Amino acid sequence: MSEDKRPGWLLRKMFGTKEEERPAPVPVQPPDPKPAPKSVVEPVVEPAALPVDSPASLSEGQPDFATAATDVSHVPPPPGEPGEGTPDKNAIPDELEGADLQPVEGAKERPPAGTAGDDPARGAEPADTTSQAFAPEPAQAVPRAPLPEPEPEPEVSTRIFMPEPDGASEEPKRGWWSRLTGGMKRTSSALTERVTGLFTKRKLDADTLEELEDALIQADFGIETATRISEAVGKGRYEKGISPDAVREILAAEVERALTPVAIPFRIDASKKPFVILMIGVNGAGKTTTIGKLALKLKAEGHSLMLAAGDTFRAAAIEQLKVWGQRTQTPVIARAQGADAAGLAFDAYEAAKAQGTDVLLIDTAGRLQNKAGLMAELEKILRVIRKIDPQAPHAVLLVLDATVGQNALSQVELFSKAANVTGLVMTKLDGTARGGILVALAAKFGLPVHFIGVGEGVEDLEPFAARDFARAIAGLDAG
Repeated sequence: MSEDKRPGWLLRKMFGTKEEERPAPVPVQPPDPKPAPKSVVEPVVEPAALPVDSPASLSEGQPDFATAATDVSHVPPPPGEPGEGTPDKNAIPDELEGADLQPVEGAKERPPAGTAGDDPARGAEPADTTSQAFAPEPAQAVPRAPLPEPEPEPEVSTRIFMPEPDGASEEPKRGWWSRLTGGMKRTSSALTERVTGLFTKRKLDADTLEELEDALIQADFGIETATRISEAVGKGRYEKGISPDAVREILAAEVERALTPVAIPFRIDASKKPFVILMIGVNGAGKTTTIGKLALKLKAEGHSLMLAAGDTFRAAAIEQLKVWGQRTQTPVIARAQGADAAGLAFDAYEAAKAQGTDVLLIDTAGRLQNKAGLMAELEKILRVIRKIDPQAPHAVLLVLDATVGQNALSQVELFSKAANVTGLVMTKLDGTARGGILVALAAKFGLPVHFIGVGEGVEDLEPFAARDFARAIAGLDAG
């Protein structure tokens, strides 16, 4: 640019002054980011000689800001990148440099960090910026087999459970007399021990006979039976001695005389087909077990059977009856727990009639004799069955627990009013010392006693025999 074209040439031309020669511009240095305090004056120290190729050597010991942007030797590496002297984990070895790297056939390529890969459920994963990744690899999903399609529910809720053949053979049982005396041992022992103590080295007097009567009443023989036995023992022997064995013989004879009228065998009327047997009783009396044992006996006589699980209030009773059906090879009619028992009895009767079954055994729910509502449900079952057959049920068996003692008298009275009981089954004579209640029942009601049970085995239910029972309770041999 000419002198006249430079800035300020008009002023110079007007005033006749000539601009002095300007020195070369000195670059302005930016302020130090951390300036030293002004109050401290440090002496200038000459820096050591730097290599010629160093950028700092061009500014005599001071940083050259013109080349600072390209000098990154003093800047630390950013996070995630290897620093100087740190091997790069992604670097290719020298021996593989330039090689044509191809993926191995069959190997699954791992998706890069920060991507979801082939599994959309995993979502995006953050990149691994550390030297080691401690998160475990996600487990591979195991393919599940397809679930089978549910079977359609049957239209009719009542089901017939046919038993499968049971090849298991049972162990041989003892004779009935052995099981009877063994089961009634507690009753006979408690009674005979007291009788033996009364008549050992004593004469037969009024006090002795009174004590004998008390012992018989405590054994649940009842007042009437106890009085009659005491009079028989004292007849013709007053103020004389009598042996304990003679007293036991008199006891057995009087018990047999009281029970003989009610010892009636159970019979199936072949003209009534199906012959309906309704089993009733309180909770825990043993109705379901008695049904299984009775089914085994009837099958041994050649009758075809069907069982109805009418105790729909207790799920265990339904399953228990199915087990008995399996053991006795008898079909079982059942519904779900809580179903209407009267409706089930109706369906069971129709099924037994259609199949030509000889005997239908219907289980019922255990109910207390003093509960009017439960007794009304029992009456409903009877009304429903009689709509099909006015004479059904052909037998109503009341199952009694011998351990309840005098309470059995109340059960017989109230159940007879509600269901017209036709016969009795006495169970659990093996677990009580109060077997004399059977004598009191015979004296008061005169109902037939068809069976007695002295154990839990399948064959521990036998027809009632007055003589066997009388001699077993008196502690005597069969004779």
